[in-house]
Amino acid sequence: MKRPFYLKQPWIVLALLLVSFAVSAQAAGPQDMGGWEKDAPYNQLYDARELDSFKGRVQKIFTVVPMPGMAPATAILVEEAEDAVNVVHICPEWFAGPQDIGLRRGDRVNVKGVWAEMDGEFVFMAAKVKKGDFFEFKVRVTSDGTPFWTMSKEEQEKHRN
Repeated sequence: MKRPFYLKQPWIVLALLLVSFAVSAQAAGPQDMGGWEKDAPYNQLYDARELDSFKGRVQKIFTVVPMPGMAPATAILVEEAEDAVNVVHICPEWFAGPQDIGLRRGDRVNVKGVWAEMDGEFVFMAAKVKKGDFFEFKVRVTSDGTPFWTMSKEEQEKHRN
């Protein structure tokens, strides 16, 4: 009996197993959003009727866990005035990490979103962060607060313009 070619080359079997594992792991990702689902308690704090904005300078870019049990968020610390420093939640880190949001310490930004109280502290939940005239990082639909990370790529592109 002749052995199949993949038994003659065990590395092929290993490669196929690794590829199938990677595909299944990627497929599981969007289903478990780590507390960032559209109707999760965190996103229910975003009230688009309370849209606000402020300008300031980025002091720090970091990750934070917004609520117990949630996946980490990418966040920025923005100095609005000499005595006002605001914590701004941008998006889940798995959607865009600190290195992916196009901002650096010292950048002057205009942030649009809503204020929310979490554990007795006010934080700003961003819809978009604009730097200068040509750069904007948008993570929510400003009209209703729908998070981009809950949308398909096509829906995201439609709302980025």
